[in-house]
Amino acid sequence: MPRDLDLRHVISPVVRDLIELANLGDFERTRDQVARLRGCTRPVNLVGHTHTRNAATGETIRSYSTSDEPTGRLLTTCGNRRSSRCATCSRVYAADTYHLIRAGLSGGKNVPETVRTHPRVFTTLTAPSFGPVHNRTTTKVGKPHACRCGQRHADDAPELGTPLHPASYDYTGAVLWNAHAGALWARFTLNLRRSLAAHFGITQKDMKQVLRVSFAKVAEYQKRGLVHFHAVIRIDGPDGHASSPPAWATVDDLTHAIHNAVPRTALTVTSDTVGDHKIRWGQMLDVQEITALGAGELTDAAVAGYVAKYATKSAEGSGTVDRSLVCRTCSGRGTVGDRIRDLCPDCEGTRQAEPLRELPVHQHVRQMIRTAWDLGGLPEFADLKLCKWAHMLGFRGHFSTKSRAYSTTLGALRDVRRGWRLAQAEAARTRAGLPTSNENTTLITASSWTYLSSGYRPGEELLAAQVRVDIARAEHIKSEGEPWL
Repeated sequence: MPRDLDLRHVISPVVRDLIELANLGDFERTRDQVARLRGCTRPVNLVGHTHTRNAATGETIRSYSTSDEPTGRLLTTCGNRRSSRCATCSRVYAADTYHLIRAGLSGGKNVPETVRTHPRVFTTLTAPSFGPVHNRTTTKVGKPHACRCGQRHADDAPELGTPLHPASYDYTGAVLWNAHAGALWARFTLNLRRSLAAHFGITQKDMKQVLRVSFAKVAEYQKRGLVHFHAVIRIDGPDGHASSPPAWATVDDLTHAIHNAVPRTALTVTSDTVGDHKIRWGQMLDVQEITALGAGELTDAAVAGYVAKYATKSAEGSGTVDRSLVCRTCSGRGTVGDRIRDLCPDCEGTRQAEPLRELPVHQHVRQMIRTAWDLGGLPEFADLKLCKWAHMLGFRGHFSTKSRAYSTTLGALRDVRRGWRLAQAEAARTRAGLPTSNENTTLITASSWTYLSSGYRPGEELLAAQVRVDIARAEHIKSEGEPWL
């Protein structure tokens, strides 16, 4: 930036920073970096270098260093799956999840198309009741029933999912159920294999020789603050999606095994402070066959889209906050330094990043958070780290998981995307007359990267906002066929 550039008269910090960026030199490169992020909300800032050379000749093929960038750093996408954090990156994650699920239903991505002939069902498993809540039920023809409170609630009524009698609601059981939901699912898959083997009249060891159970699931929050799971469950041959199951294994067999395994699945949580709790599934269980080629309502595409939709959601759907409540300064200890009496200056010993009583949430959600926080202070629940996951109402599992042989992986999909980008870069180097590599060349790459920070500069944030507007306008024109006014 020119030394004589005086920006003290520019009141807006955003405009001031944009002028500074424009005077750093190569402003087009700065704009290009931001544009490549496609509107990412909070990009990662890196500093470092990478050098690629031919192992045989020592010739440099590619060389890059952030010291050559106008801002001295490289911006990369945050990769956050949650739409509340970054809509751009969550769309990429949702698209990858869609292709992962769809590949396990219809084939593609190195999965044979014969996988669509395997027995498969779409299953929903829910949490049990911890007390009556306000709800909005309907008849089979869509006519609404009155809630237990006597009212007919609207779709967006704030009291939906909240207890009718908060004083008697089992908040401790609800939080512990969320905290053990992932372990309960793991126990269910184990019991499912046992039930399937017993149904066929063979041992589990023998069953492994002829078939295996594959799955992909996603967690979703209900309005009452409890998670439930949607899962694609499939019977494969012994090698997973690449092999066909025996002809005598049918959808009816899989459905029977699921209905048999669910009530048999339970965990016992022991505590001298709050008493023992039995963790089990709720009575609401839905198992439906997935049809292929548009032959029914639950088609391959419909199920894949449904799962991908919920893979990018978090706990905000239940009305909670999307941030950790543990004080970052003291890492939740309440003190800093070696002296116990040195209270953290930020949380003043409460260990909380912000007072729970001041959170902008419904009282039911606040009580779930407070219960998780209190349970997190008990030694018998130390391994659950409930204070860390209090903002998630105790749930600490992954939102989407799959068995190893279900289909492709998110990593493989990202590798394909990375390979395509490298191919595009190689083509650009060829057009520019620069040295390129070929498939027979052995390359040696030396890289060194350091995390610097996250987020944009004020001026870059303005550029990113324009990118988001341009993308939204292009999508509108693509879908509506007319300019966006």
